[in-house]
Amino acid sequence: MEFLDNVIFGNPLRAWTASLAIFLGLALLYALVKKALLSRIVALSEKTQTGLDDSFAAAINATKSWLLLFIAIQFAVRPLSLSSQADAWLTRLAIGAALVQVGFWASAWVQVLLRSWQVRRWGDDPEASMTVRFVGWAISVAVWAIVAMLVLENLGVDISALVAGLGIGGIAVALAVQSVLGDLLASLSILLDKPFVIGDYLSVDDLGGTVESIGLNSTRLTSLTGEQLVFSNKDLLQSRIRNYGRMEERRVLFKIGVVYGTPPELVEKIPEMLRSAIESHELTRFSRSHFKEFGDSALIFETVYFMTVPDYGTYMDVQQAVNIEMLRRFAAEGIEFAYPTQHLYVESLETVHSAGPSAERASGGGHTVRTDSVDDPGR
Repeated sequence: MEFLDNVIFGNPLRAWTASLAIFLGLALLYALVKKALLSRIVALSEKTQTGLDDSFAAAINATKSWLLLFIAIQFAVRPLSLSSQADAWLTRLAIGAALVQVGFWASAWVQVLLRSWQVRRWGDDPEASMTVRFVGWAISVAVWAIVAMLVLENLGVDISALVAGLGIGGIAVALAVQSVLGDLLASLSILLDKPFVIGDYLSVDDLGGTVESIGLNSTRLTSLTGEQLVFSNKDLLQSRIRNYGRMEERRVLFKIGVVYGTPPELVEKIPEMLRSAIESHELTRFSRSHFKEFGDSALIFETVYFMTVPDYGTYMDVQQAVNIEMLRRFAAEGIEFAYPTQHLYVESLETVHSAGPSAERASGGGHTVRTDSVDDPGR
Protein backbone atom coordinates (compact mmCIF):
# COMPACT_ATOMS: atom_id res chain seq x y z
CA MET A 1 0.00 0.00 0.00
CA GLU A 2 2.40 2.51 -1.34
CA PHE A 3 -0.19 5.35 -1.36
CA LEU A 4 -0.08 5.38 2.47
CA ASP A 5 3.48 6.58 2.18
CA ASN A 6 2.41 9.77 0.46
CA VAL A 7 3.37 12.79 2.54
CA ILE A 8 0.72 15.35 3.40
CA PHE A 9 1.63 18.46 5.46
CA GLY A 10 4.91 16.88 6.49
CA ASN A 11 3.44 13.54 7.60
CA PRO A 12 2.74 10.34 5.64
CA LEU A 13 -0.83 9.35 4.99
CA ARG A 14 -0.25 6.29 7.16
CA ALA A 15 0.30 8.56 10.19
CA TRP A 16 -2.78 10.62 9.35
CA THR A 17 -4.85 7.41 9.12
CA ALA A 18 -3.60 6.22 12.51
CA SER A 19 -4.36 9.62 14.00
CA LEU A 20 -7.93 9.57 12.63
CA ALA A 21 -8.45 6.02 13.90
CA ILE A 22 -7.35 7.04 17.40
CA PHE A 23 -9.66 10.06 17.33
CA LEU A 24 -12.70 8.03 16.19
CA GLY A 25 -11.91 5.29 18.69
CA LEU A 26 -11.82 7.76 21.56
CA ALA A 27 -15.12 9.35 20.43
CA LEU A 28 -16.79 5.92 20.26
CA LEU A 29 -15.37 4.96 23.64
CA TYR A 30 -16.76 8.16 25.18
CA ALA A 31 -20.24 7.49 23.76
CA LEU A 32 -20.29 3.89 25.02
CA VAL A 33 -18.97 4.78 28.47
CA LYS A 34 -21.47 7.63 28.87
CA LYS A 35 -24.41 5.40 27.91
CA ALA A 36 -23.29 2.56 30.22
CA LEU A 37 -22.66 4.85 33.18
CA LEU A 38 -25.98 6.67 32.81
CA SER A 39 -27.95 3.43 32.64
CA ARG A 40 -26.26 2.06 35.76
CA ILE A 41 -26.63 5.30 37.72
CA VAL A 42 -30.34 5.64 36.79
CA ALA A 43 -30.94 2.08 37.98
CA LEU A 44 -29.04 2.80 41.20
CA SER A 45 -30.92 6.04 41.89
CA GLU A 46 -34.23 4.14 41.83
CA LYS A 47 -33.01 1.96 44.70
CA THR A 48 -31.44 4.64 46.92
CA GLN A 49 -32.62 7.86 48.53
CA THR A 50 -29.25 9.64 48.58
CA GLY A 51 -28.30 12.51 46.29
CA LEU A 52 -24.85 11.12 45.48
CA ASP A 53 -26.03 9.12 42.46
CA ASP A 54 -27.98 12.15 41.23
CA SER A 55 -24.82 14.27 41.43
CA PHE A 56 -22.90 11.70 39.34
CA ALA A 57 -25.70 11.63 36.76
CA ALA A 58 -25.67 15.44 36.60
CA ALA A 59 -21.89 15.43 36.12
CA ILE A 60 -22.17 12.94 33.23
CA ASN A 61 -24.93 14.98 31.59
CA ALA A 62 -22.78 18.09 32.00
CA THR A 63 -19.94 16.49 30.02
CA LYS A 64 -19.53 18.43 26.76
CA SER A 65 -18.55 16.40 23.72
CA TRP A 66 -17.00 19.38 21.93
CA LEU A 67 -14.61 19.90 24.86
CA LEU A 68 -13.59 16.26 24.87
CA LEU A 69 -12.71 16.60 21.18
CA PHE A 70 -9.80 18.88 22.08
CA ILE A 71 -8.53 16.28 24.55
CA ALA A 72 -9.03 13.50 22.01
CA ILE A 73 -7.07 15.49 19.42
CA GLN A 74 -4.15 15.74 21.84
CA PHE A 75 -3.96 11.93 21.96
CA ALA A 76 -4.78 11.47 18.28
CA VAL A 77 -1.83 13.58 17.01
CA ARG A 78 0.76 11.41 18.75
CA PRO A 79 1.57 9.44 15.56
CA LEU A 80 2.19 12.75 13.75
CA SER A 81 5.39 14.74 13.65
CA LEU A 82 4.51 18.30 14.65
CA SER A 83 6.56 21.37 15.32
CA SER A 84 7.27 22.19 18.94
CA GLN A 85 5.12 25.33 18.69
CA ALA A 86 2.11 23.42 17.29
CA ASP A 87 2.53 20.69 19.88
CA ALA A 88 2.63 23.28 22.67
CA TRP A 89 -0.54 24.99 21.46
CA LEU A 90 -2.41 21.70 21.14
CA THR A 91 -1.35 20.83 24.70
CA ARG A 92 -2.57 24.20 25.95
CA LEU A 93 -5.90 23.78 24.16
CA ALA A 94 -6.35 20.31 25.66
CA ILE A 95 -5.58 21.57 29.18
CA GLY A 96 -7.90 24.57 28.68
CA ALA A 97 -10.69 22.29 27.47
CA ALA A 98 -10.17 20.03 30.49
CA LEU A 99 -10.38 23.04 32.85
CA VAL A 100 -13.59 24.27 31.23
CA GLN A 101 -15.05 20.77 31.47
CA VAL A 102 -14.17 20.68 35.17
CA GLY A 103 -16.06 23.98 35.52
CA PHE A 104 -19.19 22.42 33.98
CA TRP A 105 -18.87 19.39 36.27
CA ALA A 106 -18.41 21.54 39.39
CA SER A 107 -21.39 23.79 38.55
CA ALA A 108 -23.67 20.82 37.89
CA TRP A 109 -22.50 19.05 41.03
CA VAL A 110 -23.11 22.14 43.21
CA GLN A 111 -26.61 22.70 41.81
CA VAL A 112 -27.63 19.07 42.42
CA LEU A 113 -26.26 19.04 45.98
CA LEU A 114 -27.98 22.33 46.84
CA ARG A 115 -31.26 21.12 45.37
CA SER A 116 -31.03 17.84 47.28
CA TRP A 117 -30.25 19.71 50.50
CA GLN A 118 -33.21 22.05 49.95
CA VAL A 119 -35.65 19.17 49.35
CA ARG A 120 -34.47 17.32 52.46
CA ARG A 121 -34.76 20.37 54.71
CA TRP A 122 -37.57 22.52 53.28
CA GLY A 123 -39.31 20.46 50.61
CA ASP A 124 -40.64 22.47 47.68
CA ASP A 125 -40.87 25.77 49.56
CA PRO A 126 -40.76 28.45 46.80
CA GLU A 127 -38.97 30.97 49.00
CA ALA A 128 -36.29 28.45 49.93
CA SER A 129 -35.97 27.46 46.28
CA MET A 130 -35.36 31.05 45.24
CA THR A 131 -32.69 31.59 47.88
CA VAL A 132 -30.99 28.27 47.11
CA ARG A 133 -30.90 29.18 43.42
CA PHE A 134 -29.23 32.48 44.29
CA VAL A 135 -26.63 30.68 46.43
CA GLY A 136 -26.01 28.22 43.60
CA TRP A 137 -25.61 31.10 41.13
CA ALA A 138 -23.09 32.83 43.42
CA ILE A 139 -21.05 29.62 43.78
CA SER A 140 -21.14 29.04 40.02
CA VAL A 141 -19.86 32.58 39.39
CA ALA A 142 -16.96 31.93 41.76
CA VAL A 143 -16.20 28.58 40.09
CA TRP A 144 -16.18 30.07 36.59
CA ALA A 145 -14.05 33.02 37.71
CA ILE A 146 -11.41 30.57 38.96
CA VAL A 147 -11.68 28.48 35.76
CA ALA A 148 -11.30 31.60 33.58
CA MET A 149 -8.13 32.68 35.41
CA LEU A 150 -6.64 29.17 35.16
CA VAL A 151 -7.42 29.00 31.43
CA LEU A 152 -5.86 32.42 30.82
CA GLU A 153 -2.77 31.43 32.78
CA ASN A 154 -2.56 28.18 30.77
CA LEU A 155 -2.66 30.22 27.55
CA GLY A 156 0.32 32.27 28.73
CA VAL A 157 -1.54 35.37 29.92
CA ASP A 158 -0.10 37.14 32.99
CA ILE A 159 -3.05 37.19 35.37
CA SER A 160 -1.32 38.86 38.35
CA ALA A 161 -2.43 42.31 37.22
CA LEU A 162 -5.90 40.94 36.45
CA VAL A 163 -6.20 39.41 39.92
CA ALA A 164 -5.11 42.67 41.55
CA GLY A 165 -7.59 44.63 39.44
CA LEU A 166 -10.39 42.22 40.26
CA GLY A 167 -9.55 42.51 43.95
CA ILE A 168 -9.72 46.29 43.92
CA GLY A 169 -12.81 46.25 41.73
CA GLY A 170 -14.45 43.70 44.02
CA ILE A 171 -13.85 45.91 47.05
CA ALA A 172 -15.30 48.92 45.22
CA VAL A 173 -18.38 46.98 44.12
CA ALA A 174 -18.86 45.55 47.63
CA LEU A 175 -18.76 49.06 49.13
CA ALA A 176 -21.20 50.35 46.52
CA VAL A 177 -23.75 47.58 47.04
CA GLN A 178 -23.15 46.79 50.70
CA SER A 179 -26.80 47.44 51.61
CA VAL A 180 -27.96 45.04 48.89
CA LEU A 181 -25.42 42.44 49.97
CA GLY A 182 -26.55 42.90 53.56
CA ASP A 183 -30.14 42.14 52.56
CA LEU A 184 -29.03 39.11 50.53
CA LEU A 185 -27.06 37.71 53.46
CA ALA A 186 -30.00 38.44 55.77
CA SER A 187 -32.24 36.50 53.36
CA LEU A 188 -29.86 33.57 53.61
CA SER A 189 -29.91 33.86 57.40
CA ILE A 190 -33.73 33.82 57.41
CA LEU A 191 -33.69 30.74 55.21
CA LEU A 192 -31.23 28.84 57.38
CA ASP A 193 -32.32 29.97 60.86
CA LYS A 194 -36.07 30.14 60.15
CA PRO A 195 -37.04 32.85 62.70
CA PHE A 196 -40.36 33.01 60.83
CA VAL A 197 -42.03 31.44 57.80
CA ILE A 198 -44.81 32.43 55.43
CA GLY A 199 -48.11 32.59 57.30
CA ASP A 200 -46.66 33.63 60.67
CA TYR A 201 -48.04 36.76 62.33
CA LEU A 202 -45.19 39.12 63.31
CA SER A 203 -45.10 42.18 65.52
CA VAL A 204 -42.18 44.45 64.57
CA ASP A 205 -41.87 47.51 66.82
CA ASP A 206 -45.30 49.18 66.50
CA LEU A 207 -46.24 47.38 63.26
CA GLY A 208 -47.65 43.94 62.73
CA GLY A 209 -48.91 41.65 60.00
CA THR A 210 -48.92 38.18 58.45
CA VAL A 211 -45.85 37.16 56.44
CA GLU A 212 -46.83 37.11 52.77
CA SER A 213 -43.49 36.54 51.05
CA ILE A 214 -39.77 36.37 51.84
CA GLY A 215 -37.60 37.65 49.01
CA LEU A 216 -33.89 38.06 48.44
CA ASN A 217 -34.06 41.76 49.33
CA SER A 218 -37.20 42.28 51.39
CA THR A 219 -39.97 40.59 53.36
CA ARG A 220 -43.61 41.58 52.85
CA LEU A 221 -46.32 41.46 55.51
CA THR A 222 -50.06 42.03 55.25
CA SER A 223 -51.38 44.05 58.19
CA LEU A 224 -54.71 43.48 59.92
CA THR A 225 -56.12 46.55 58.16
CA GLY A 226 -55.17 45.19 54.75
CA GLU A 227 -52.19 47.26 53.66
CA GLN A 228 -48.85 45.70 52.73
CA LEU A 229 -45.82 46.30 54.95
CA VAL A 230 -42.39 45.98 53.34
CA PHE A 231 -39.26 45.46 55.45
CA SER A 232 -35.71 45.06 54.18
CA ASN A 233 -34.37 41.73 55.39
CA LYS A 234 -31.41 43.36 57.13
CA ASP A 235 -33.57 45.85 59.06
CA LEU A 236 -36.05 43.12 59.93
CA LEU A 237 -33.42 40.90 61.54
CA GLN A 238 -32.03 43.88 63.47
CA SER A 239 -35.48 44.59 64.95
CA ARG A 240 -37.20 43.01 67.93
CA ILE A 241 -39.60 40.53 66.35
CA ARG A 242 -42.51 38.95 68.18
CA ASN A 243 -43.59 35.86 66.24
CA TYR A 244 -47.14 34.94 67.21
CA GLY A 245 -47.09 32.13 64.66
CA ARG A 246 -44.85 30.14 67.03
CA MET A 247 -47.23 30.61 69.95
CA GLU A 248 -48.35 27.25 71.34
CA GLU A 249 -50.41 28.67 74.22
CA ARG A 250 -51.84 32.09 74.97
CA ARG A 251 -51.46 33.54 78.47
CA VAL A 252 -54.41 35.69 79.51
CA LEU A 253 -54.36 38.18 82.41
CA PHE A 254 -57.40 40.26 83.27
CA LYS A 255 -58.64 42.30 86.24
CA ILE A 256 -62.06 43.11 87.65
CA GLY A 257 -63.07 45.47 90.44
CA VAL A 258 -65.98 45.36 92.91
CA VAL A 259 -67.31 48.08 95.20
CA TYR A 260 -65.76 48.72 98.57
CA GLY A 261 -69.01 47.88 100.33
CA THR A 262 -68.81 44.22 99.33
CA PRO A 263 -68.95 41.97 102.45
CA PRO A 264 -65.72 40.03 103.20
CA GLU A 265 -67.47 36.66 102.90
CA LEU A 266 -68.46 37.52 99.32
CA VAL A 267 -64.94 38.82 98.57
CA GLU A 268 -63.62 35.38 99.56
CA LYS A 269 -65.96 33.70 97.08
CA ILE A 270 -65.00 35.76 94.04
CA PRO A 271 -61.66 33.97 93.18
CA GLU A 272 -63.45 30.61 93.28
CA MET A 273 -66.23 31.98 91.04
CA LEU A 274 -63.62 33.09 88.51
CA ARG A 275 -61.88 29.71 88.68
CA SER A 276 -65.12 27.83 88.11
CA ALA A 277 -66.12 30.09 85.17
CA ILE A 278 -62.74 29.55 83.46
CA GLU A 279 -62.44 25.80 84.06
CA SER A 280 -65.85 25.21 82.53
CA HIS A 281 -64.20 25.60 79.10
CA GLU A 282 -62.17 22.70 77.65
CA LEU A 283 -59.55 24.89 75.94
CA THR A 284 -58.43 26.66 79.13
CA ARG A 285 -55.93 25.89 81.86
CA PHE A 286 -56.52 27.88 85.03
CA SER A 287 -53.44 29.38 86.72
CA ARG A 288 -54.50 31.70 89.57
CA SER A 289 -57.04 34.25 90.80
CA HIS A 290 -56.43 36.56 93.78
CA PHE A 291 -57.78 39.61 95.56
CA LYS A 292 -54.77 41.64 94.56
CA GLU A 293 -55.10 45.15 95.98
CA PHE A 294 -57.20 48.01 97.24
CA GLY A 295 -57.65 50.29 94.27
CA ASP A 296 -58.61 53.95 94.27
CA SER A 297 -62.25 53.12 93.79
CA ALA A 298 -62.52 49.31 93.85
CA LEU A 299 -61.33 46.04 95.31
CA ILE A 300 -59.12 44.64 92.53
CA PHE A 301 -59.03 40.94 91.58
CA GLU A 302 -56.36 39.66 89.18
CA THR A 303 -56.83 36.39 87.27
CA VAL A 304 -54.49 34.44 84.98
CA TYR A 305 -55.29 31.48 82.75
CA PHE A 306 -53.91 29.87 79.60
CA MET A 307 -55.59 29.09 76.30
CA THR A 308 -54.32 25.73 75.05
CA VAL A 309 -54.77 26.94 71.45
CA PRO A 310 -53.17 30.18 70.22
CA ASP A 311 -56.03 31.33 67.97
CA TYR A 312 -57.06 34.87 68.90
CA GLY A 313 -60.69 34.46 67.88
CA THR A 314 -61.07 31.39 70.10
CA TYR A 315 -59.50 33.29 73.00
CA MET A 316 -61.99 36.15 72.59
CA ASP A 317 -64.92 33.73 72.47
CA VAL A 318 -63.80 32.14 75.76
CA GLN A 319 -63.11 35.49 77.45
CA GLN A 320 -66.55 36.74 76.40
CA ALA A 321 -68.18 33.64 77.87
CA VAL A 322 -66.25 34.10 81.14
CA ASN A 323 -67.31 37.75 81.35
CA ILE A 324 -70.98 36.92 80.77
CA GLU A 325 -70.83 34.13 83.37
CA MET A 326 -69.35 36.51 85.95
CA LEU A 327 -72.13 39.01 85.26
CA ARG A 328 -74.68 36.29 86.02
CA ARG A 329 -72.95 35.09 89.20
CA PHE A 330 -72.39 38.60 90.55
CA ALA A 331 -76.04 39.43 89.92
CA ALA A 332 -77.12 36.28 91.74
CA GLU A 333 -74.88 37.07 94.75
CA GLY A 334 -75.70 40.78 94.83
CA ILE A 335 -72.10 41.79 94.12
CA GLU A 336 -71.67 45.13 92.37
CA PHE A 337 -68.95 45.96 89.85
CA ALA A 338 -67.11 49.16 90.62
CA TYR A 339 -67.21 52.04 88.19
CA PRO A 340 -65.94 55.65 88.43
CA THR A 341 -68.42 58.30 89.72
CA GLN A 342 -68.22 61.75 91.33
CA HIS A 343 -69.83 63.07 94.54
CA LEU A 344 -71.25 66.57 94.83
CA TYR A 345 -71.02 67.99 98.36
CA VAL A 346 -73.08 71.07 99.45
CA GLU A 347 -72.13 72.83 102.73
CA SER A 348 -74.18 75.47 104.61
CA LEU A 349 -72.25 78.44 105.98
CA GLU A 350 -73.14 80.41 109.05
CA THR A 351 -73.90 84.06 108.40
CA VAL A 352 -70.83 86.03 109.17
CA HIS A 353 -72.19 89.33 110.59
CA SER A 354 -68.85 90.72 111.52
CA ALA A 355 -67.58 90.50 107.96
CA GLY A 356 -70.40 92.59 106.61
CA PRO A 357 -72.12 92.36 103.22
CA SER A 358 -68.84 91.98 101.34
CA ALA A 359 -68.03 88.68 103.14
CA GLU A 360 -71.52 87.36 102.44
CA ARG A 361 -71.16 88.19 98.77
CA ALA A 362 -67.78 86.48 98.71
CA SER A 363 -69.28 83.34 100.27
CA GLY A 364 -71.71 82.86 97.37
CA GLY A 365 -74.85 83.97 99.11
CA GLY A 366 -74.61 81.69 102.17
CA HIS A 367 -73.73 78.30 100.50
CA THR A 368 -70.57 76.66 99.10
CA VAL A 369 -70.63 74.01 96.39
CA ARG A 370 -67.64 71.57 96.42
CA THR A 371 -67.09 68.86 93.82
CA ASP A 372 -64.68 66.09 94.80
CA SER A 373 -62.78 64.26 92.10
CA VAL A 374 -62.72 61.05 94.15
CA ASP A 375 -64.13 57.99 92.38
CA ASP A 376 -67.01 56.37 94.18
CA PRO A 377 -67.15 52.58 94.36
CA GLY A 378 -70.48 52.25 92.62
CA ARG A 379 -72.87 54.39 94.65
